[in-house]
Amino acid sequence: MTIASSGNIIDRTLAKLGRWSGVHRHAIWCLALVSVLYGCTDEPKFHATDLSGSALPRLAFTMTRADDGKAVTAADYAGKITLLYFGYTYCPDVCPLTMANTARVLDKLGKKAKDVRVLFVTVDPNRDTRKVLKQYASAFAPEFDGLRGTDNELGAIAKRYRVAHSVHPSPDPSKYTVQHSSAVYVFDRKGEPRLLFTSLDTPDPKIEADAEDLSRLMDENRNDGFLAWAARLF
Repeated sequence: MTIASSGNIIDRTLAKLGRWSGVHRHAIWCLALVSVLYGCTDEPKFHATDLSGSALPRLAFTMTRADDGKAVTAADYAGKITLLYFGYTYCPDVCPLTMANTARVLDKLGKKAKDVRVLFVTVDPNRDTRKVLKQYASAFAPEFDGLRGTDNELGAIAKRYRVAHSVHPSPDPSKYTVQHSSAVYVFDRKGEPRLLFTSLDTPDPKIEADAEDLSRLMDENRNDGFLAWAARLF
């Protein structure tokens, strides 16, 4: 929200304050102004890569949730901060490290973690059955959901978010590996792409910074919410 647009809301609100006492008018105006100025800083808003306004599309998919076998879409996660990751349960290193560090980020959030969902989309649905995927995801934290889909469903979501994945054969056909992208996509409560976490698969994960970013993302609408509330008072 710009200062100009915020100022218009404040002006409209104050125009309706004629019947209120001077003290009340002054208090409302000060609170609104502080709210506006708080959100109008030139400092970087996030530590992670900011995807706000990027060409990356909003959250959209159709998959099967491993926990209950239900067909789910992005609408099932509306109102939550959603983290999207592509991996597989037989992954020997990157996937468990990334998910363990993601769980650490959620742990830093404390009670706020209830407003977050981590979606682990398997790129190996042949081996990642519902049972296997459910056990894997739930081992990290209650906020983790394992998702699997048909070849078409997986292909669609991977293409949508430009996720590369390819099977690397092994002498033992059952022990193939899958090479895949390792970043974590973060979507806001409205399903808009906002952040990209890129350190959670490294020896130096930015746990504190990522937790701070998620917390800030959860709270970012409070200024707009306050101004809308003030405008509705009269």
